[in-house]
Amino acid sequence: MKYSLLALVFAFMVSCSSSDSEKDYRVENDEEIAAYVAANGLVATKTASGLYYVIEEEGTGAAITYTSDVAVTYKGYYTSGVVFDNTEDNLASFNLQGVIPGWTEGLTYFKEGGKGMLLVPAHLGYGNKDFNGVPGGSVLIFEITVFSEEMIAERNEEEILTYLEIENLTATRSDSGLYYIIDEEGTGEFPTETSNVTVSYKGYFLDGTDFDESGVSGVDFDLDGVIAGWKEGITYFKPGGEGKLIIPAHLAYGSYYYNGIPGGSVLVFDVKLISINE
Repeated sequence: MKYSLLALVFAFMVSCSSSDSEKDYRVENDEEIAAYVAANGLVATKTASGLYYVIEEEGTGAAITYTSDVAVTYKGYYTSGVVFDNTEDNLASFNLQGVIPGWTEGLTYFKEGGKGMLLVPAHLGYGNKDFNGVPGGSVLIFEITVFSEEMIAERNEEEILTYLEIENLTATRSDSGLYYIIDEEGTGEFPTETSNVTVSYKGYFLDGTDFDESGVSGVDFDLDGVIAGWKEGITYFKPGGEGKLIIPAHLAYGSYYYNGIPGGSVLVFDVKLISINE
């Protein structure tokens, strides 16, 4: 995930307020952007703030506001074409209140599923001082795709199927989009979606990186108080049963970064149902 430049900008923008006596690049930034737009045959709209944007696809999903949580892929570069940031195929997720003003404003011209460009002058980017490798006064160009929930679900489905093929696993897909593998069904009764259970587990991403683990003694919890993929998935096991849950983002933590888990992430859990407590 390469979105540190966007995520860290808040403190920087506070330190570079309009009272700063250093050079204001607005006029020359505007000339630079206008020249870039003309040279590249872009159909761009300029806003009152000085931001330019290009809409290739407006999107058909939910409208985006100044306080929205978004999941995007993007490439950031200068007018020279030199790339300074790129998510590549990874999703970056964040709230628009925590990023540069050019993004906070610019994303509101798109809906989820939209695609286009933002051409951001320095006063809406990283200001007139060097910041994290970005020279002061720089015009920043971003090619962006804003993911809708449907796009993330489709992406997750492809990721899961590829994972199953690479790992040579055979899984069952439920109507919700959850994939599960039962190695041992266990004995006794199945829990319900409101049962209190004890489960031991290890959670990891599709690349094998661990993000959580309970230990062999497990943890107790109510199934109606956990992510949807667990609420459903644990009910396929009886006490003593074990296997694997492969959970798309819409049944886990969704499109927004949560407690170390990037938005849009597929989560894999090795689970063992130790007991049903009530």
